[in-house]
Amino acid sequence: MTTPENHRVIDQRIDRVVPLTTPALLLHELPLDDELTSAVLAGRRAVAQVLDRSDDRLLVVVGPCSVHDPAAALDYAHQLRAAADRVAEDLLVVMRVYFEKPRSTVGWKGLINDPGLDGSGDVNTGLRRARALLLDVLRLGLPVGCEFLDPITPQYIADTVAWGAIGARTVESQVHRQLASGLSMPIGMKNRPDGSIGTAVDAIRAAGVPHVFPGIDVSGTPAIMHTRGNADGHLVLRGGGGLPNYDAASVAGALELLRAAGLPERLVVDASHANSGKDHRNQPKVAADVAGQIAAGQRGIVGIMLESFLVPGRQDLDPTRELTYGQSVTDACIGWESTDEVLAVLATAVRARRSPHPHPHPNPHPLPTPA
Repeated sequence: MTTPENHRVIDQRIDRVVPLTTPALLLHELPLDDELTSAVLAGRRAVAQVLDRSDDRLLVVVGPCSVHDPAAALDYAHQLRAAADRVAEDLLVVMRVYFEKPRSTVGWKGLINDPGLDGSGDVNTGLRRARALLLDVLRLGLPVGCEFLDPITPQYIADTVAWGAIGARTVESQVHRQLASGLSMPIGMKNRPDGSIGTAVDAIRAAGVPHVFPGIDVSGTPAIMHTRGNADGHLVLRGGGGLPNYDAASVAGALELLRAAGLPERLVVDASHANSGKDHRNQPKVAADVAGQIAAGQRGIVGIMLESFLVPGRQDLDPTRELTYGQSVTDACIGWESTDEVLAVLATAVRARRSPHPHPHPNPHPLPTPA
């Protein structure tokens, strides 16, 4: 109960409080029907099979750094679906559909938090737009990958997701490790921004066991969550401390850390972030090196991540001008043409890895550097 005296000690820095729609209401308004439910479950199974190597394809999580325009993201999804069909025998393509943008300081925090791109913070609208896009992507037959940042939002969207990530800035957080232990899909743990891999390895171990923590249930009611632990945790190498960690020596060292911790020796390479030197034009170079390792027989690499959109580069949010359609407003992405080339090279590498005489590293067919 709030009394006049309470107001002297609570919410002193809260400007206003807006009621939040419940997960149950949003799931009722934008339901996951039986057909889409089957698609999500099939996507999760496929990712898990790639992780445990019962499926020898390569997982490729590819898409915009962070979705700001659902229409452009859906156009991208149509092109990705066609490309995914072409490489389906060799690559398991999952569309990156990220809605929450972690920030070191300040900036636009993503479609869920600010769908108007104007600081208005209409979270209820953001959640609806995000879920509607996820359903549209699923209807195209593409599995979806998301990063989970806020511990509440998974109740609104996680039922649609086949692969999830805990980011570099939150991998050390107990809250996110507990969250990952209860999520229903495989979860990749990124190494810290300073390059620490051991922290991510610890996170995989922590998320693999049961936890008890406070949260909300689907009705929006505060609840105590008792998790079973997530056996599908895995490492994501994204570079750090100004240095990349996608090269063969770094991959071998990371696999050794997993082995020493008694964890499955499997990892995903993030071709962006510190691995690309924060220059999107370097992502194809990273992919080419990873492809070379795969072609040479490296089976510890089970996946790769790419930041990709319709138009290469990035743009600033500027209320005085119209945004370029299909170009990122957060991290710079490679464009569609480069994306298609990267997928083809990765597929070729997987076929080489299957052969009895894998190609020597480096990749004999390197990718061109995009302009």
